[in-house]
Amino acid sequence: MNTVPTTRREFLKLAGTVAGARLVGPSIGLGQPKLLGGADSRTDESKADYTLRIAASPIEIAHNRIVSGITYNGQFPGPLLRVKEGQQVVVDVFNDTDTPEQLHWHGQFVPTDVDGAAEEGTPYIGAHGMRRIAFTPRPSGFRFYHTHNRAGVDLHAGQYSGQVGPVYVDPKRERGHYDKEFFLVLKEFEPSFSQGGDMAQDFLAPIAKVKELEKAGESSMKASLAKGMPHGYEVGYRYFTINGRMLGHGEPVRVKEGERVLFHVLNGSATEIRSLALPGHSFKVVALDGNPVPTAAEVPVLWLGTAERISAIVEMNHPGSWIMGDLAEDDRGHGMGIVIEYAGYRGKPVWTPPKPFHWNYTRFAKAGASAFTPDETFDMTFAKENAAEEGFNQWTINAARYPMAQGIVPASFHLKLGKRYRLRMHNASDDIHPIHLHRHSFELTKLAGVPTAGVMKDVVMVGGYQEVEVDFLADNPGLTLFHCHQQLHMDFGFMTLFDYG
Repeated sequence: MNTVPTTRREFLKLAGTVAGARLVGPSIGLGQPKLLGGADSRTDESKADYTLRIAASPIEIAHNRIVSGITYNGQFPGPLLRVKEGQQVVVDVFNDTDTPEQLHWHGQFVPTDVDGAAEEGTPYIGAHGMRRIAFTPRPSGFRFYHTHNRAGVDLHAGQYSGQVGPVYVDPKRERGHYDKEFFLVLKEFEPSFSQGGDMAQDFLAPIAKVKELEKAGESSMKASLAKGMPHGYEVGYRYFTINGRMLGHGEPVRVKEGERVLFHVLNGSATEIRSLALPGHSFKVVALDGNPVPTAAEVPVLWLGTAERISAIVEMNHPGSWIMGDLAEDDRGHGMGIVIEYAGYRGKPVWTPPKPFHWNYTRFAKAGASAFTPDETFDMTFAKENAAEEGFNQWTINAARYPMAQGIVPASFHLKLGKRYRLRMHNASDDIHPIHLHRHSFELTKLAGVPTAGVMKDVVMVGGYQEVEVDFLADNPGLTLFHCHQQLHMDFGFMTLFDYG
C-alpha cells in the first residue's frame, strides 16, 4: 500500500479522486421495501410480520454509477421497519449468500439469542439458510439493524457492505409535534486501505485531555515509529451517500415554508464520524440514539460517531434550494449530501458553511450531576499497538486484546442482576472511539471531567486522550458485548464481554 499525506482527511480526499407491519411516514430514498406478510395482511399465524433477505445486489448510487454490495431485500438502506413498543414482532431472515450471517438489533433490549452477536452466543443464520426471530421491541425510538460479522481485512464484509437498515419503535404515547418526518442513512462505499494519520478531533467538547493518557499514547507511537513501523492501516472511501444516493442524484427532500420537519439521522458508516449542516437552519435535537433528551437544544451542526442516531426538528423558515451536507468539502463533493427543496424553488442548490461549532453531549443534559450512585465501578483503559499485526493496529482494553477465534470466550467483567454499574473509560489513544454496549442503554455521567446527567445512549464518542464515565443498570441478563463500533477497531481486538444471570 502507498503511504498518504499526514492527515486522515487528506487520505479520505485522495481515496475519493419489527409488530406494526406497515411503513408510515415518508422514507426519502429508501425505495419500496419488499415486505412479506405483516399484521395488516396476516392470514396465517405462521406468517412473519417482516421478511428480510440478505443477498448480493447492485446499488445505483448515481446515474449510471453502480456499486456492488450485500444488502437487505435488494436495496440500500434496508427497508424501514416500523414497529410498536411492547408488541411482539416476528421476522424471517433469509441468507442467500455463501457466508453465515448475523443480524444485530442495535439499541434494543433483546435476549442474547436474538441480539445478533456471535460473541454472546446468538446462532448464525447459515449460508443459504434462514432463521425466524421473535422479540418484543423496546425501548421506543430510533433504532437500527445491521450485520455483526467481523470483516478483518475483507472490505466487502461486515458493515463495509450494504447491510444497514433503520428501525423505528413507535412509542405507546406520541411525542412532540411535527408536520413531516424523514429518515436519512449516511454511508460510504468502495473502501480501500492506506496508511496515514488521524482525523482532526477539534469538533468534540469538552476538550480537556488527560496528560498521563496523552503521554502514554504518544510515547507508544513514537517508539513504534522509531523502530521503522509505518502508521497502521486506515480505511477511506471513494463514494459518499445519503440514503444510498450521491448528492444531486436522488430525490430532494421537499418541504414547505412554515413546516416543522423531523429528521431521523443514522450514521451507518463502518468507520467514519459524520457531520451534517443545513445552511440558514438549525436543528432542535429531541432524541439521541432514539432516547428523548432532557433538554431539547438547537444546534447548527449535527455530529454522529459510527452507529449514533440523532432525531432533530428543523423549522422550515428559510426558503430556497439548499444542500444539507457534511462539513468536509471533499466528502460532500464526493456525494455526502442531500438537497432540501422548498416548494416553488427549483434553482441550483446552495451550500454555505456554518460558523465553527463544538459538539457537546452536555448541551442536551439535565443540570448537575447524576443523582444515582453506582454499586460498582469498572475502570477500562483503551490502548493502541501501532501496526502490530501485519500493518494493522491492534487494540486492547486493560491490556487485553479480544481473541478473534470463533466461539464464545470467557467474560472479563461480572455483574449482578439489578445492580447499577459505572464504566470509567480512559482513552490512551489519539482516536475518537464510538463505544457501544449491547442490549442496554447507559446514562452519561462524566465527560472529560465534567459531571452530567440524564442523557441516555447506547453509543458514545470517547475523545482522544479523554475520560468518559457512563452508568447502566444490569437488567437484561446474559452475555453482553461491549466494543468500539469502528469496524477496523472492533475487528482487531477492541471488544470485551460482561456476564450475569
